Amino acid sequence: MTLLQNYPAEILTLLFLIVTFLQSGIDKITDWKGNVRFITDHFKNSPLKNMVPMLVGTILAMEIIASLLMGFGIYELVSEGGKSIALLGAEISAISLIFMLIGQRLAKDYAGAMTLAVYFIINIFVLILLQ
Repeated sequence: MTLLQNYPAEILTLLFLIVTFLQSGIDKITDWKGNVRFITDHFKNSPLKNMVPMLVGTILAMEIIASLLMGFGIYELVSEGGKSIALLGAEISAISLIFMLIGQRLAKDYAGAMTLAVYFIINIFVLILLQ
């Protein structure tokens, strides 16, 4: 476990976020129609109702980009001790969570918005670690 010797909290937290965002992105890719249908219904009474495919695509891109950057960031962290790539990935993932929070609040899904807070706290934790 020498991989975790120097940066255990950073690596494990980044791995947690990678799994979270990569799985979400893969789910959107493999079931695009189902996701768009679900979210369209979710936002049927919100100002976002006519923009769902574009918004889902935006979140998808952010999730995949953030995951890749955090993955490359782990490599940079382990090989060179650098944190800039992982930090950029974590920043993008935090922004995507804020975008999702805005959507949940506009859809009046307060329980869904509350669950995002857990991910956001973890995300902020890794941002602090990578500073």
